[in-house]
Amino acid sequence: MAYKISDECISCGACEAECPVSAISAGDGKYCIDADTCIDCGSCASVCPVGAPQAE
Repeated sequence: MAYKISDECISCGACEAECPVSAISAGDGKYCIDADTCIDCGSCASVCPVGAPQAE
């Protein structure tokens, strides 16, 4: 199950740098995770200062 970034995202970019498979990219007002690429490792959630990445 892939992670999804909620509306709490503050677009800091910490998650994008942490993703080992480059599944995260900047979107319109918040970052987005490509569900087909995400390996559900949780690295993004562990570095997010506002807890925006959440397991679906």
